Amino acid sequence: MTYAADTRAVHAGRADLAELGVHALPLDFSTTYPMHDQVAAGAALGAFAEGAATAATPVYQRLYNPTTARFEQALADLEGTETAVSFSSGMAAITAVLQAACVLSGKRHVVAVRPLYGGTDHLLATGLLGLTVTWVDQDEVGTALRPDTGLVIVETPGNPTLSLVDIATVAIQAGEVPLLVDNTFATPVLQNPAKLGAAYVVHSGTKYLGGHGDVLGGVVACSQERAAALRQVRILTGAVLHPLGGYLLHRGLSTLPLRVRAAQASAAMLAVRLAVHRGVAKVHYPGLPGNDPRGLVGRQMRGPGAMIAFETAGDAAAVVSHLKLITPAVSLGSVDTLIEHPALLTHRLVDEAGKATGGITPSLLRMSVGLEDPEDLWADLDQALLAASRVTVAVPAAVPVAAAPASTEPGWAMRATSAQAEPEAQPVAA
Repeated sequence: MTYAADTRAVHAGRADLAELGVHALPLDFSTTYPMHDQVAAGAALGAFAEGAATAATPVYQRLYNPTTARFEQALADLEGTETAVSFSSGMAAITAVLQAACVLSGKRHVVAVRPLYGGTDHLLATGLLGLTVTWVDQDEVGTALRPDTGLVIVETPGNPTLSLVDIATVAIQAGEVPLLVDNTFATPVLQNPAKLGAAYVVHSGTKYLGGHGDVLGGVVACSQERAAALRQVRILTGAVLHPLGGYLLHRGLSTLPLRVRAAQASAAMLAVRLAVHRGVAKVHYPGLPGNDPRGLVGRQMRGPGAMIAFETAGDAAAVVSHLKLITPAVSLGSVDTLIEHPALLTHRLVDEAGKATGGITPSLLRMSVGLEDPEDLWADLDQALLAASRVTVAVPAAVPVAAAPASTEPGWAMRATSAQAEPEAQPVAA
């Protein structure tokens, strides 16, 4: 029987609990396992070294853990893939895919579309893994492929500007070259890239999957064949997810649909109000007119999500400093609303050309909307934006003040200008 996504989020990865006679998820902390039959244990170790998902005995936690395996099964169920492989962090997951698809295969060229998470961008730029990268627009992927291209990488919605990539179109361009899609912002609730042609679907589990800001982890959903190479990399590098992390991530999946939809509803309301606030020059949100030119929301995504990026008319850092309720911190997808300055923090190590290509301006802020009452969030944003505007106006005339970035969308530019002319910022109805 096929169940709805909300039902699967609650029950996925729990098929063996009744047989075990328990209701809550078991948590196995064992780092090693007794093996009286050393011959059988050796065969199990050999199987794991070849990328097997299970064997006669776990042998050692770096090879297998039942708690993290249940989480992997649950995430694969939600993403619609054969399996999934978990890692100690989102960056460990990205690194493992690069090692499996490029280093182990000998195809050390990567085609990537900006913007990407700053850590991913920086990893590719450093050459640490001995890879070369060609940065392109999503419509140029096919022309950038080479005989030694081992992977195509996109993130949609993109971090931090929420630009959307047409996954199916990119997958067609990539052809036989595997496509990695970072699905962290959308989550499996809003988007399933594997069904659109992605070979690897990556999540920083630290974000929405865990959902409470208390667990670090990453996971890759893919086919059994590709998972075998990922497990080999995980065994060799030791980038394993701790059992407690696997437990917390699995538990987080059961409320994931509710959390994402509730936060998305608040984000949609806040995006509309920010778009007409005199302290805001531009809002990046897939649910606003002009922000989804390819019509992907409703076709590729089941909703615009709970992330908002906006460019301030004044000093962006000053806006953050005046917030009283919203948490100024990196990361996202938590129950509380988080805000950060990408150019100073998450994307600080991206080179200037990369920032320009990705639309990462000095006035850009990225906000992850949480589960607070949206009116409380709006009151905090409104007062911070107005306070920062007063600080900007108070700067002595001898000190040059940067003009608000011009919007590429006439409609938004007009609204921002008219809003700035008003004596008080007037919130609009959601």
